[in-house]
Amino acid sequence: MTCMRNILLTFFCLTAIRLNAQQFTQTVRGTVTDKISQTPLPGVRVVLAGSEPKKGVTTDANGVFKFTEVPVGKHTFTFTTDGYKNFILPNVVVNSGKEVVLNISLEENIVQGQEVVVVAKVNKNKPLNDMSVVSSRTFSVEETQKYAAAFNDPARMAAAFPGVVQTGDPSNTISIRGNSPNGLLWRMEGVEIPNPNHFSNVGTAGGGISILSAQLLTNSDFSTGAFAAEYGNALSGVFDLKLRKGNNEKHEYTVQTGFLGIDLSAEGPFKKGYGGSYLINYRYSTLGVISKLGIEIGDASTLFQDLSFNIALPVKKLGNFTLFGFGGLSSQTTDAIKDTTQWDNEFYRYNTDFRANTGAAGITHTLPISKKSFLKTAVVYSGTKNAYYENRLNDDFSQEDRYSESFINKKITLQSVYNLKIDSRHSLRNGFILNNLGYSFIQKAYYDSTGKMEDILNAEGNAYSGQAFAQWKFRVTEKITFNTGLHSLYFFLNDSWSVEPRASFKYDISPLQSVSIGYGLHSQIQPLGVYFARDITDPAHYSTPNKNLGLSKAHHYVVAYDLALSEYWRIKIETYYQWLFNIPQGSDSVSNYSVLNKEDGFDYIPMNNGGTGQNYGVELTIEQFMHNNFYLLAAVSFFDSKYKGNDGNIYNTRFNASYSGSLTAGKEFQLSEKRKKRVIGINTKTIYTGGFRQTPVDVAATEANGYTVTQPDKAYTEKMPAYFRPDIGISLKRNYKKVTATLSLDIQNVTNRQNVGGRYYDMESKQLKYYYTTGIIPILSYRLQF
Repeated sequence: MTCMRNILLTFFCLTAIRLNAQQFTQTVRGTVTDKISQTPLPGVRVVLAGSEPKKGVTTDANGVFKFTEVPVGKHTFTFTTDGYKNFILPNVVVNSGKEVVLNISLEENIVQGQEVVVVAKVNKNKPLNDMSVVSSRTFSVEETQKYAAAFNDPARMAAAFPGVVQTGDPSNTISIRGNSPNGLLWRMEGVEIPNPNHFSNVGTAGGGISILSAQLLTNSDFSTGAFAAEYGNALSGVFDLKLRKGNNEKHEYTVQTGFLGIDLSAEGPFKKGYGGSYLINYRYSTLGVISKLGIEIGDASTLFQDLSFNIALPVKKLGNFTLFGFGGLSSQTTDAIKDTTQWDNEFYRYNTDFRANTGAAGITHTLPISKKSFLKTAVVYSGTKNAYYENRLNDDFSQEDRYSESFINKKITLQSVYNLKIDSRHSLRNGFILNNLGYSFIQKAYYDSTGKMEDILNAEGNAYSGQAFAQWKFRVTEKITFNTGLHSLYFFLNDSWSVEPRASFKYDISPLQSVSIGYGLHSQIQPLGVYFARDITDPAHYSTPNKNLGLSKAHHYVVAYDLALSEYWRIKIETYYQWLFNIPQGSDSVSNYSVLNKEDGFDYIPMNNGGTGQNYGVELTIEQFMHNNFYLLAAVSFFDSKYKGNDGNIYNTRFNASYSGSLTAGKEFQLSEKRKKRVIGINTKTIYTGGFRQTPVDVAATEANGYTVTQPDKAYTEKMPAYFRPDIGISLKRNYKKVTATLSLDIQNVTNRQNVGGRYYDMESKQLKYYYTTGIIPILSYRLQF
């Protein structure tokens, strides 16, 4: 018996040693194309740097390359071919659970026929869009997953970038360079989409949780000023999101569960040799699962779920079709407390029901016209529905409706973009965008003067908008690049329009430093509800005084200096000035109202386009890209944001925090350098910003009227205390033979600091009170890829 036990023990030990010594590998493959024309590049030499013996392959006639049995870990690949800049791609993470599929674009050398060695390396300061020069950078899915407390959310991740300030902990809404959050444009696959966030309010660009799954996104662009000519209907920033294609050779899956939700993702080919693929992700909120079990957490019942997909359908000579889309359902309800002794706060008397649904689905068609040009056309249907209802308990517990709203937006978009690479120096991009905007807005509120619910907004119908753009890129020399273009926007509802020149210039002083200059005129349509808001001074007689409001407009000026301290360290200084004009403001001669202070919703006062504003500042970024398993991003911004009211006075905007700073860093530790099976990641992010501003409450007038009244002559003079929030994230990744497992813990506001959100007057206690942003939030998740 003892002998048998020793034999078995020896066997298990030898087996364990063999398994531990096994080297896990994975396939790395991809496609190489010309950066401008997107045509495949055959004959490109692809080398796995540091491999012994050296591994190298050459792209085939379709620009495709493939490596098999690449050891798990981080690797660097080099791409070289005659007539193009050599390209180095570092820090490619290879896991055992999923294949790595790369899409690489090479830039053509201007000088041909001579032996010129120009090396291009991945630089996150450089956007994917070659027409964007200033105030733009690329971001990766890896960043949304690594950055502490980013929760796989592009907007929360962007709060680490210079000039970007998150407007509150519960929301991912961001203010860019002192602008209203509503100036942000969201795009997916080159097409404008509705705000892709759960729990979003009408007329805003953010929400509580991103609908978009990190499983679908690939490297994308984020711009904060002086946008390229193809971007329109935005004043402050652009998220230009790209979707990755599913694996077209192998079926793969991802399962993730955590505090936010349960994710299920699948991808793979339709059939062997076809080239098409599917990629789909579904998520259901963990809180929803807990609620279904009858367990309630907190005062509100919170539910959400979402679905997103990307389907690639190549059709040989007819080009490539893709079907893509996303949809999200979210709701939050609260019940009044049926105990009058606990009504020390008016809120406890109310039953509330909030719902926010968002979705978009579209088809794109990319058709090669020649070896130097292609046409990309898209048709997208999108829509949002925001609804909110509340009723109040009287002292006898009878219910009385106090407010209700239902805002429905529907949009059909037709877009077509033509790209032409004339030669190595010149390229053109032209296109148009047509939108059919359907709307149904119903809003009611209780008025003491009539003792019943009255219509604030009641409108239904269609409106139309059109955009067209043309842009030209001219590479004067290898060191000098010039971009120029025009964008036009027309709003058919009231015949308002804008023609907007854009231009940018970049000079590479040396391989280590460059100077960039950018200018752009930009415009934006108001949220549709603004045009149909009723003047309800007399509920029996109303008008729609804002139906003819014109487009909001802004001139953007940017100057940037970029210095490479080494291959991995960068310093960037950017200064900017924005002059906003044609801004809707209160029509009353003593009004200081401006939409520049709005974050969401509609205000129902008569407005005109006489408002102005200005934002200016300087931003400093110090960054080390991932090197030796360490990255760092330090960003500091100093800025001023002002506006002029119709009363002729100049005020701070609500979002004039004056300064912001963030420090984001992370380090990975491999527990076994030889086998690279386990990786521990530690990520931190610390944010420190000046407080936002609000208008002081007029206590006497509030008590007399029974609702909150502010002091109009002191607009946004009350500055909240500075905001400070440290976050931390810890992860453990383990590679098994065909599975990669990752356990992550992200803690937002790890010190549980009480940051002030603002002040309000409580009618029950007759006191001015502070309200606070979210305290400590731990988010635990576990992901399997196989």
